[in-house]
Amino acid sequence: MEREKELRWVGSSFDDLLEFPREARRTAGFELGKVQAGLDPEDWRPFDCVGAGTREIRIHDIAGIYRVMYVAKFEDAIYVLHCFQKKTQATSKHDKEIAEARYRAVVNSRRLRT
Repeated sequence: MEREKELRWVGSSFDDLLEFPREARRTAGFELGKVQAGLDPEDWRPFDCVGAGTREIRIHDIAGIYRVMYVAKFEDAIYVLHCFQKKTQATSKHDKEIAEARYRAVVNSRRLRT
């Protein structure tokens, strides 16, 4: 059996997840656990406009709609880029920019290590 991949939280993503309501936070943790085990989350979609291999977990809670953006294509870890509450139909430019900047930071730090 393969070892679960480590979660690495980029920027404020962990603290942002802690701001989710309890049930949304629990769902996010469960879905990230699936990703660590090599499985797909229940409700997700690719979000390659942020960076190649980026995915978005979609969480619908009584308190609102929440998103967790991550990238799992790297061998060493799953990088959680951004966690936020979605307030409009489309993902805001601001949220995309945060995730893009964090994606670039991950890629650049990995490049420096090799």
